[in-house]
Amino acid sequence: MVRYKAIVSYDGSNFSGFQKQVQVRTVQEEIEKTLLRLNSGKEVKIHGAGRTDAGVHAYGQVIHFDLPQERDLEKLRFGLDTQTAEDIDVIKVEQVADDFHARYQKHSKTYEFLVDLGRPKNPLMRHYATHFPYPIDFSAIEAAIEKLQGTHDFTGFTAAGASVENKVRTISRADVEKDDKIGFLIFTFTGNGFLYKQVRNMVGTLLKIGNGRMPIDQIDRILESGDRNLAGPTAAGNGLYLKEIIYDD
Repeated sequence: MVRYKAIVSYDGSNFSGFQKQVQVRTVQEEIEKTLLRLNSGKEVKIHGAGRTDAGVHAYGQVIHFDLPQERDLEKLRFGLDTQTAEDIDVIKVEQVADDFHARYQKHSKTYEFLVDLGRPKNPLMRHYATHFPYPIDFSAIEAAIEKLQGTHDFTGFTAAGASVENKVRTISRADVEKDDKIGFLIFTFTGNGFLYKQVRNMVGTLLKIGNGRMPIDQIDRILESGDRNLAGPTAAGNGLYLKEIIYDD
């Protein structure tokens, strides 16, 4: 068997997440249907670096899969790209070592989150940015987001249902930009791993701080206590993008 790694992007609007589920449309299911055709009707299972939720998008999701023989990489990429649904693009395919694993190989992830501050919202971005039409103090968000950088126990930012016991993660980048031309906030987070709905919970908390309904040092309280009830609401998934995954050499 030959192992392949692929970088894929997708519009998550019409998907119930990445991972295959019963009777709902998922990214994994669509790609595996194409690989079934390309592999002469024999099933091929793909493994993703992360499991994005319903409505969440990706610029740079990474998957791996095995085929019984070597393929021309560009022909394989082209076949996957053109035969898979239009809301999925296959950006790159490469052959990798047999022990490469998209999920378990050491890597960092970067997520981006778009917030539409417009009143009213931009209707063309309703599936691609979370609407927050309330006044914000941008400087408060800037001060609060810095507190998320570093190594912390992020239990307080984890949604119920998280299966992992160790909730310590390292965030190497946490910043926010304000684009006044389009009235958007752009949050960026890079880390060695993220917990279930962690990014959405952090953004929901930061927006509440920006709106003056929580103090800046609420971040410290959440990190120290691990109490999810002290954090803000979970921001909607339509503003979240899995931007990039970088593997250690």
